Amino acid sequence: MTDDAIWAIARSVPGWETGGLEMEPLEGGITNRNFVVTREGERFVLRVPGRDTELLGIDRANEARAATLAAEANVGPPVVAFLPASGCFVARFVEGSHIPIEDLRRDDVLGSVVRSLRRFHRCTPVPSAFNVFQVVQTYAETAAKRGVATPSAYLDARELSGRIDVAFRTNPSPLTTCHNDLLNANFLRDGDHTWIVDYEYAGMGDPFFDLGNLAVNNDLDDDAQELLLHHAFGNVRDRHRARLALMRLMSDFREAMWGVVQQAISTLDEDFEAYAAKHFDRLLTNAATAPLDDLYRSAGEPA
Repeated sequence: MTDDAIWAIARSVPGWETGGLEMEPLEGGITNRNFVVTREGERFVLRVPGRDTELLGIDRANEARAATLAAEANVGPPVVAFLPASGCFVARFVEGSHIPIEDLRRDDVLGSVVRSLRRFHRCTPVPSAFNVFQVVQTYAETAAKRGVATPSAYLDARELSGRIDVAFRTNPSPLTTCHNDLLNANFLRDGDHTWIVDYEYAGMGDPFFDLGNLAVNNDLDDDAQELLLHHAFGNVRDRHRARLALMRLMSDFREAMWGVVQQAISTLDEDFEAYAAKHFDRLLTNAATAPLDDLYRSAGEPA
């Protein structure tokens, strides 16, 4: 998209048709282009979707709805506008600093993140669903239609996914409004409060996916994972530990298949083949050392 087109989008935001605007790129993100827009001394974030992002399971109207709910829960930045024609989205710029991964092992920092995440989990349901077992299958079908072959590791990962799915369906967790993309880049620490941003993949799903996604994306060690579960549930049981461990694996499977689909659709200068390979490798390495039968049994225990 050209600079002129982006400026035209900015001018189409209600109330921005006239007056001075300043716009500068916001670094980070490999799916969209983001800009900080300054108008009359106030700052906003304008998100411009990348090409064909619907093939990644992104519904821009659902993103706007989830972001609005998060804002109402004081978890996400206030929403200013959603432009259905372009899928662009505008939120207020919130102050905060990105949280280094090593800081997420601290009790106070991790507690702040989990408090915000739990608020979002309690939000009103959104129209979209996020079932990770279906997501990885859909990604494989999308990649095949676009001429991208899944790597050999996909077969082992798919077999593992099927067994995890069976264990989780034995006694399923109630669906909650989940974020599903908990990279530390999506956390902004503002004092003792954590803002969570970027609701592209939000949907009704198993809250253990969010926890496993947070844990594996941020390299939480065993002690930090126990803290994570304590902040989420208080009294930690083997069921909680098992579901967290198994969803860590599913998070990497999803991320690997996301990388496979990106090979077909992305125009960015990123090595998505290596990205997918990295996540497949971590998934299968972690699975090889995990007591899977014990985890399946504990994961299927009643809530």
